[in-house]
Amino acid sequence: MKKTFKVLKFSTVFFLLLTFFIACDKEFSIIESDVLGNKNANFYTDSLVLPISAYNKKLEALQINSLPSNLLGVFNDPEYGKTTASIVTQLTPSSFDEDFDLNPEIDSVVINIPYFSNVTGIDPSNSEASTYSLDSIYGNANAPITLTIYQNDYFLRDFDPSGEINSIQNYFSKAEELVDPSHNYILNGSQTIDFDNHLGEMIYKNDDFKTNAEAIELWNESDTEVTKTFVAPALRISFESDVEEDEDAIAFWKETIIDKIGDPVLSNANNFRNYFRGLYFKAEANSSDGNMVLMNLGSADANVTIYYSKGEANTRTQDTYVLNFNGNRLNTFINEFNVTLGDGDKDNGDETLYLKGLEGSMAVVDLFPTDEALENFKNDFRQTGNNGEFIKDNRTGSFLLKKLINEAHLVIYEDDNVLSTEDDNGDLYHKYDRIYAYDIKNNITTIDYQIDPIESNEALSSKLFSLGQREESTGKYKIRITEHLNNIIQNDSTNYQIGLVLSNNVNVTSSSRILNSTDDVTAVPTASIISPRGTILNGSNAMDDNKKLKLKVFFTELKEN
Repeated sequence: MKKTFKVLKFSTVFFLLLTFFIACDKEFSIIESDVLGNKNANFYTDSLVLPISAYNKKLEALQINSLPSNLLGVFNDPEYGKTTASIVTQLTPSSFDEDFDLNPEIDSVVINIPYFSNVTGIDPSNSEASTYSLDSIYGNANAPITLTIYQNDYFLRDFDPSGEINSIQNYFSKAEELVDPSHNYILNGSQTIDFDNHLGEMIYKNDDFKTNAEAIELWNESDTEVTKTFVAPALRISFESDVEEDEDAIAFWKETIIDKIGDPVLSNANNFRNYFRGLYFKAEANSSDGNMVLMNLGSADANVTIYYSKGEANTRTQDTYVLNFNGNRLNTFINEFNVTLGDGDKDNGDETLYLKGLEGSMAVVDLFPTDEALENFKNDFRQTGNNGEFIKDNRTGSFLLKKLINEAHLVIYEDDNVLSTEDDNGDLYHKYDRIYAYDIKNNITTIDYQIDPIESNEALSSKLFSLGQREESTGKYKIRITEHLNNIIQNDSTNYQIGLVLSNNVNVTSSSRILNSTDDVTAVPTASIISPRGTILNGSNAMDDNKKLKLKVFFTELKEN
């Protein structure tokens, strides 16, 4: 007599079975023999490996506006080579039609952009100051770069004149095949823009710029006392009116802002952005090394603050005028890779897979490369009638099963060359890597991600059920797709391709468009664009059969009487 699994709502089954199956692969046989006893159980558990195909997809022309944060600096990836990241951003006054009063004179101007950091303790040399760790610095923090800040003279429009009414203007990366490899370019869909051909006045230049992870000490002097405070690490540039080398910068801000009192350019955001088109933070390498840091321009503390005095000589008071980094913010990239990236073999899969952030590369996984493979999978798990037709449950409309998938995951290994690097078998560099999987067809998270109960502000320890952490020494990853496969066999859901990218924050699930894509990959996870690191993986056609990318499925099947 045939026996059939009545399909429960899988989320319930998932969490019941998770208790038993989460630790390691060998536990599947332990459950039956040690708990139930092999002779007493009316079911057994087993596993199988399904052949899949995975290939490389080179990434170009990625949407680089509306990013959650922005990279600045120079990063030399040990596997891929050098990338330089610069930032172009608009500014918006926090208030309009400002009355600067009588005789306004600038005392100082401060550009402040926080880094992403965590408090780690108290500075032992100063009990009033905290110590911090930077979450997102890449490369050698002690290796200086050249940082130059220009006024940007290219207008970043909000709306696309070639699109539908009120359609947003998107901007896209152009990191390779540059006319001048020292210039920063973007695409707006119809044109290539070279920001170095739209330079306004140079406001600041530092040939020895380094990222500082220490708390910033601030002094505030009033008529009665002098106080000291500490703020979190940030890119903080101060121009003082009484410092000779700052005279040009002070004069620039006075002429550009303070002297425009009563002018319509200070009356609203649109007028201002057309008048003052933003700042261009240009990073350049000045050695073979460098550092890159993730900037929090969306922070309330990210701004340009003009401190000024006003009034008659004997009754002068101090005030501030604040410009926030609102509006369009763009990242530009210059890639100098020593690895040639390209599109892979869609039909047969690739031996090696390249995951690289910025404008780099991703992998595309076909779980069932052919219609025959998909049909065989359904036949293996679904209950069939006398004529070979699949049988549905009349109550739920789901297909009846003869096997229940308990757990299914992609098994992924780093390439041996990555593991064999001298830095502790690659563990020092790659220990924080997370591989993020997404639904390519709909540009959303996988269903396994959506039901993953582990949520944490710490990206390394979030979504651990669906996106496993990298195993040290082996360089092994597990990406769970249990619910995805169950949806296919139970509900005839679409067998969509799965994209694999490297992500520095798996909690960020938004996607960014690819300009004029001509294949199935039309967007990438936004977090992958601002993830500078890269890794190299064994593909579905890897030479070592034990380390090739594979799909492993653990299932339960009822025994026949």
